[in-house]
Amino acid sequence: MVEKYQLVYTKQAQKDAKKILSAGLKIKVQRLLKVIEKDPFQAYPPFEKLLGDLSGAYSRRINIQHRLVYQVIEEEKIIKVIRMWTHYE
Repeated sequence: MVEKYQLVYTKQAQKDAKKILSAGLKIKVQRLLKVIEKDPFQAYPPFEKLLGDLSGAYSRRINIQHRLVYQVIEEEKIIKVIRMWTHYE
């Protein structure tokens, strides 16, 4: 059996979760979280490796505007969810 990653959420991601609920994007986000929990590098849905301030993090599209941004801590099998809202703010 493949070991799942543990999801941990930053304070910002926890705030974003409330926005996700009110925007009706909960199911979409839950699907993405399931995918990255099993394999954060799974090719579909596509992800981008981020640069700059978020270097070392990855981003997947929730919709046209919003992104799920996360970091993988491989040694500890942890995925740190950084944002679940737009990264254009």
